Amino acid sequence: MRIRPYIESRDYEYIEKWVDNEKIHALWCANLILYPVTKENLHAFLEKTAIEWTDSAYVATETNGKVIGFFCYSINVNDDTGFIKFVVVDNNLRRKGYGKAMIKLALKYAFEITGAKLVQLNVFDENTAAKYCYEKVGFIEESITQNVFTYKNELWSRCHMVATK
Repeated sequence: MRIRPYIESRDYEYIEKWVDNEKIHALWCANLILYPVTKENLHAFLEKTAIEWTDSAYVATETNGKVIGFFCYSINVNDDTGFIKFVVVDNNLRRKGYGKAMIKLALKYAFEITGAKLVQLNVFDENTAAKYCYEKVGFIEESITQNVFTYKNELWSRCHMVATK
């Protein structure tokens, strides 16, 4: 597996397929991007987060170049803290180790290339599969904020997780 920068003209079609229902969309981006995702609203969102938070978008590929995952990453250079966001993996590859491999590569990039000493992420506590994946690669739960997001008539809690070098 490899990671490379997200290229809108080549990679958007994958995200459009993977984020294919309202619940997956809410779990993925907390509705910060309009549903359904369009190329225009995703591009506008990625540009906004790049400017405001220095986020960069990446895709994970198999060695043959097939795109299998997406995430954003930023580094706060003042305290060497990285942040991983908007993680999604091809629906057909979930629960098969691909997410774990992608996050391992993202952590390697964060620690070895960007010099992060700590990497953070947030995940809805209700997203047990994602939370389990993050724990398997070394993230630990730092805190849970109860009932921070409403999806339909459900209240979801946000789990803040951290990984250290």
